[in-house]
Amino acid sequence: MGDDAKLPLDNWHRARGARMVCFAGYEMPIQYEGIMAEHLWTRESAGLFDVSHMGQLIVSGRDAADALETVLPGEMQKLGVERMRYSLLLAPDGGIVDDLMATRIAYADPALCGRAEGEEEPEDCEYFYLVVNGATKHGDIAYMRETLPDDIHIHHLEDRALLAMQGPKAGAALARLVPDTASLYFMQAGGFTWASAEGDVALWISRSGYTGEDGFEISVAARHAEVLAEALAGQAEVKPVGLGARDSLRLEAGLPLYGHDIDTETTPVEADLGFALSKRRREAGDFPGAARILAQRENGADRKRVGLKIEGRQPVREGADVVDGGGNAVGKVTSGGFSPSLQQPVAMAYVPAGMAEPGTEIMLEQRGKPFTGTVTAMPFVPHRYHRQPKP
Repeated sequence: MGDDAKLPLDNWHRARGARMVCFAGYEMPIQYEGIMAEHLWTRESAGLFDVSHMGQLIVSGRDAADALETVLPGEMQKLGVERMRYSLLLAPDGGIVDDLMATRIAYADPALCGRAEGEEEPEDCEYFYLVVNGATKHGDIAYMRETLPDDIHIHHLEDRALLAMQGPKAGAALARLVPDTASLYFMQAGGFTWASAEGDVALWISRSGYTGEDGFEISVAARHAEVLAEALAGQAEVKPVGLGARDSLRLEAGLPLYGHDIDTETTPVEADLGFALSKRRREAGDFPGAARILAQRENGADRKRVGLKIEGRQPVREGADVVDGGGNAVGKVTSGGFSPSLQQPVAMAYVPAGMAEPGTEIMLEQRGKPFTGTVTAMPFVPHRYHRQPKP
């Protein structure tokens, strides 16, 4: 692991007995007391994840929303302040460069926008906070800088940590430290002040996450990360959780992992992420790869990402083949594992469109051994987000 970078909380993880692994160019905790226990704790209480490897970006400038819409297929122009949207960074052919979260913010300190002190910002400057995947962040930044107008600033917040606290008791635990967060609903965000023992600490908090549970992602200056992690983990409901359980939780939630379930070879329609294409953008057809993607929406894609429940107790893993009646490979498993919540193996796979209907029996082959799966609607475990009540 000598060539991998260390996260701001590296010593904190090791002091708690974390087993560290290489991931996305960083040394990261895969587990503390065990993946199964950490997974179930998150579903029942609250797990604390270090996701500081993710890329945190500020995109700013006049008409920044318009600029972002040249690379994202979602509605950015009408996105409200402190509101979030899941979106996709698309290549010109409609392939997925990355998936990300975008939040419109009212203002950012000029230093956070990559501007020197005293450098004027344009009138009507718009600001967006983006969180992109850790393994792709440098490529994402390069792609956006190459594609977006020169007067749009893209600033990488390299001096910030990002913590995710997820689970049904996360809201109560965080509200004890930062009471105003109780007012947030799913996909809302805002700036908050935590009155720590060392003084006031500025936090940017969203009510979001990637486990299917209620929860929060908390951006904090790296120098304050350890005292914040200590305070959060000091709540009775909260335990630190590693990458292993994060992966099994997002699999149960039916959420794709970039580089595994989605990549530049897949389109939003194939990946069953059509919800990320907003109505106005579909009607305008003005996003990258629109002709290909809209044709797939109209006529159906040749393949589709589906969920599978696997017979028996042994999981099928990424790379296993989907086979037809003649034993020919016609698809691939992209994520697979044992579901602690369901007590059975589950997987995601790309299968031919004719096999994608829920209830269809699918034959699989892993290292020469046959398996049987059944196409199942996702999520495997129902989402429990804290949504705003409809009026």
